[in-house]
Amino acid sequence: MIKGLAITPPVIGRISIGKLVNKNDKWLPEKDDSFTLTTQVQTRGGWMLHPLHQQYSEHSANGKLRAIPVRVLFNDSDLNLRAEYSAFDRSTGRPVCVGNGEHARRMSSEGMEDTPCAGPDRCRYGIQAGCKLYGRLNLQIEGQNDELGSFIFRTTGYNSVRTLAARLRYLEAVSGGHTRYLPLMLRLRAKSTTQSYRAPVYYVDLTLRDEDKLAETVLAAREEAARQQEAGIDTEGLERMARHLLQNGQFEDSEEEIPLLLQEFYPEGDEPPPDEAPAKTTTRPSRLTSKLGTTREPEAA
Repeated sequence: MIKGLAITPPVIGRISIGKLVNKNDKWLPEKDDSFTLTTQVQTRGGWMLHPLHQQYSEHSANGKLRAIPVRVLFNDSDLNLRAEYSAFDRSTGRPVCVGNGEHARRMSSEGMEDTPCAGPDRCRYGIQAGCKLYGRLNLQIEGQNDELGSFIFRTTGYNSVRTLAARLRYLEAVSGGHTRYLPLMLRLRAKSTTQSYRAPVYYVDLTLRDEDKLAETVLAAREEAARQQEAGIDTEGLERMARHLLQNGQFEDSEEEIPLLLQEFYPEGDEPPPDEAPAKTTTRPSRLTSKLGTTREPEAA
């Protein structure tokens, strides 16, 4: 296996709650109030819709997709959601520093260095480099044909990362480590804050499906886990391999993906991220590190 290359969960599509719009010859992120499921193909008009988008949006109120039936790939929460503080070199498009609030890996003239990480609002280097929270969530959507493939949801919003991290850990704990077998629902929620000037901000949540009861769902998940084990499916082996592959490289995102990430999540002028930003405001959340609370523990890279 090639060293230095992080092998991430296979991706067959994207989940987004924002889009890029052309303003004054610049592509800038713009928030939306519904999910969009796309393929990995981008044309001049934007990302091509995935067939599952039309399938689910047709049965949604006003055609707006605000809830998606999903499952996670792994029982381990840190494999499903990888969240880091990330800074990129805009001239080269390469990551220069990635940290978890305690430790960071930083590129220097002498190569890769390990350094303390104080978070983007308390690190002089991070402030200068435009460091911010960056999370990746891999999910399987009901109706997809690839049993090992996934859709990826990327976000730079602390509301989404904090909520998803809490939900995944709660679900992992309450199910006895059988999160992979729980039928779940990815939901788009809204709230208003003083920083949003009372305008709604949107973030992502992960819950049980409508009408499902926790006790019954957990029991069914345990029974399904036993059936798959009896069939010879080695979930623990899958997770060991996934950890090994993710740790094979210094940074998770490939060089071909980073220009699109910078365009969508790290635009010039530091626009607010599509999934967190209220309309007509560019206020950034203050004291990000303290607000993250328990989500600052090390995440899988």
